[in-house]
Amino acid sequence: MIKFASQAVQGRMKCCFGLVLVSLLATGILSAQEQEPTFYDRLAKAALERTKSFVRYDPAYVVLKYPGGDVPPETGVCTDVVIRSYRALGIDLQALVHEDMRRNFSRYPKNWGLSRPDKNIDHRRVPNLQRYFKRQGAALPVSDDEADYKAGDLVAWDLNGRGLTHIGIVVPAPEGESGVWIVHNIGAGPKLEQRLFDWKVLGHYRFGEGVKQNFQPESSPKVN
Repeated sequence: MIKFASQAVQGRMKCCFGLVLVSLLATGILSAQEQEPTFYDRLAKAALERTKSFVRYDPAYVVLKYPGGDVPPETGVCTDVVIRSYRALGIDLQALVHEDMRRNFSRYPKNWGLSRPDKNIDHRRVPNLQRYFKRQGAALPVSDDEADYKAGDLVAWDLNGRGLTHIGIVVPAPEGESGVWIVHNIGAGPKLEQRLFDWKVLGHYRFGEGVKQNFQPESSPKVN
């Protein structure tokens, strides 16, 4: 009888130990999953990397190679912050926008009097990026609630109420700070600033997760 009771106790102990082990393993797996950066975490990180580069604001038209074309690395505008951040993750907006415009030119803005797509400049224009993101189902509601804007989101603004457009990327707040911060180039190179609602928000987008391209960035290291 005593031997049977002892075996029963040992059985219960093994069972409990097994449950604890399974629980610990599951917790470890969940923790690893929680710590794995998302695509949008990586995009925000790539945007923050842009702030380490000296860039002179220069909106000049430049003939680019295709695909993967870029203006000189020491120059750029607001859209180049977005383009270069995506390229660090292997996504070439030059090719994506151009191919969509080539097939659907009539659906894009006619602000520049063009009769056909131009792979040198189309992806560097904010209204074209807005239209492309919307066509890809990436548009989100525009709101005045900071909580709606997540790291890796894209925001487009009207700077002067007369159609002077601008675009930037939402990033995590710096250590010790709160609120929504953005990386953008409004004239002084890529900067990290807390200016989400300084201008009228025209568009809010979340784009890129699941996009498959074979583009490999030449000058920017891939962001893991």
